[in-house]
Amino acid sequence: MTLSKPFGCIRCLSVAAIVIGLGGIGFVYSGLYPMHADVPHNDFTYWVLETLRERSIDRASGNIQVPADIDSSDRLLAGGADYNDMCAGCHLSPGQKDSDLSLGLYPAPPNLAAAPGEHGDEPTQQAQRRFWIIKHGIKGSGMPAWGSGHDDDRIWNMVAFLEKLPALSPEQYQILSARAETGDGHH
Repeated sequence: MTLSKPFGCIRCLSVAAIVIGLGGIGFVYSGLYPMHADVPHNDFTYWVLETLRERSIDRASGNIQVPADIDSSDRLLAGGADYNDMCAGCHLSPGQKDSDLSLGLYPAPPNLAAAPGEHGDEPTQQAQRRFWIIKHGIKGSGMPAWGSGHDDDRIWNMVAFLEKLPALSPEQYQILSARAETGDGHH
């Protein structure tokens, strides 16, 4: 007789798991969850997505080797023009409060011109995270994966620029982010 109680509990848990699973599948297929970007997720969904994203990036970026010359002026200058061309529309530039893209994206992209650092990371961890994010992008956020068209060296140049960006004045930004003209009039 005592053996039937544990089996009864297992049976009840199995039935509950099936009911919950079917209910979840039914909810997904119902189309009831609001997916439009002008209405934020509920607190629980936002927490789950944020936690999943942050833990995934921390795990994936933890073993990336930061170049010894990350603070070089050559990297800073090379990364500035790419940031201006590819990133400033969403992540803004010094003195800029918003843009058409930054206003329309959900979740809102961080203002990298105003943010001295994310998540309290050490400089090495921050550089690793930034490299990984630039290279691989973030699903469902509007952040593209630039690694498919840019080599690692070019991505590290953007990371180097990001390290200095919050300290730049709008005038310094203009100088450091200008793309040099070639002799044939092309950028």
